[in-house]
Amino acid sequence: MTNTVKASLLTLGCRVNQYESDAIMQELSKNGVTICKNDEICDIYIINTCTVTAESDRKSRQFIRRCIKKNPNAVIIVTGCFAQVAPDTVLGIEGVDFVCGNNAKSLIAKKALELYERKGKPECYMPDIFNSKFDTMQVGAPMTRTRAFIKIEDGCDSKCAYCIIPMARGNVRSNPREYVIEEVKNIASQGCREIVLTGIETAAYGKDFKNGYTLGDLLREINEIEGIDRIRLGSLDPAAITKDFVDKIKGLSKVMNHFHISMQSGCTRTLNMMKRKYNIDMAKKNLDYLREQIPEVNFSADVITGFPGETDEDFNKTYEFFENERFLHLHIFPYSKRKGTVAAEMPDQVDENVKKERLYTLSALQDKIRASLHEDFIKKHGDVDVLFENTVDGYACGHAPNFMEVKVKTNEILSGEILKVRLTSSDSNFLYGEII
Repeated sequence: MTNTVKASLLTLGCRVNQYESDAIMQELSKNGVTICKNDEICDIYIINTCTVTAESDRKSRQFIRRCIKKNPNAVIIVTGCFAQVAPDTVLGIEGVDFVCGNNAKSLIAKKALELYERKGKPECYMPDIFNSKFDTMQVGAPMTRTRAFIKIEDGCDSKCAYCIIPMARGNVRSNPREYVIEEVKNIASQGCREIVLTGIETAAYGKDFKNGYTLGDLLREINEIEGIDRIRLGSLDPAAITKDFVDKIKGLSKVMNHFHISMQSGCTRTLNMMKRKYNIDMAKKNLDYLREQIPEVNFSADVITGFPGETDEDFNKTYEFFENERFLHLHIFPYSKRKGTVAAEMPDQVDENVKKERLYTLSALQDKIRASLHEDFIKKHGDVDVLFENTVDGYACGHAPNFMEVKVKTNEILSGEILKVRLTSSDSNFLYGEII
């Protein structure tokens, strides 16, 4: 294959999708394909879709049609969660050549080249997502020297009332530890400073193993690998932050003191309607223990507003929970009805304007809390170690260990460098400082 063949890969959705897209792009590159930006005219377009909300479905369809319009003769391959749950819909879009299931993405690069050589009738390959092993894909080299995502798990065994993802990703399947360790060592050897272990249900890692090996055990092993300075985790269910898990990781120097929590609500009644595996008392107990054992830990969280049946009183409890717990970031989403889920058929669907009003109210609270956390941090700490990621508009930007975002005025390219910064000021978005 010569480098005259051009391909573009458009990715929607989560970090797992991004990881899988990176692996596909690297496999294409190994075979001489030139990877291009999304707005370029290409011979091959691969769209890695998302279906977490109705808006995600709409964007997926829009991206597919945009690629077909850009080059009607191009090979069009569609994969990801929207393709998994609605393959007939995707295959019915004129111009689509191949629809691929989530657990067969490792085959996409090879299939793309076959179709480029000889296009035929549209095809669909959708292996049973509930009776599959982990589809091992490895990113041979980190996309940047700053941070690399590593997919350690796929699938979800939870049956949350609002979520379609288990239908798109299947049951929990863990990447064998030897493959994870090999990938981390490879990434470390190429100068990448930080890794993020990610999955659809990250904390469920090892659940399908028979030897009792867990996420905590994996973290202990990775912590000993030379070259990696920082370890972060994908989203964790509050019920998974057990005493056993915290005790395993509390002394690990490379595990950063920031965790993203899949809270969804701060109200026990709403959590029960969502069919979550915890209540607020359990969540607070687990978070409190983590705070006790890991100094100055920060949390971020996903939150849904306007879940069916959520009353003003329920929302006020959520507001009070986050007002008291003081998370660093909240990723807030209005509830989106997903066909095939329990919540889609529930009574007392909340008006769209109410959902948005609650979102804005919670967002305003979060801005105030984050500004206050920034002020408190500066008062307590004169300086902080920052892993710089990019330079934008005359500022080098990066993150402190606790995931506070730091900006330093400079035109230097500092990506991949961990440098000490003296803090000088802050606002609701950033800490500001100067390199010492």
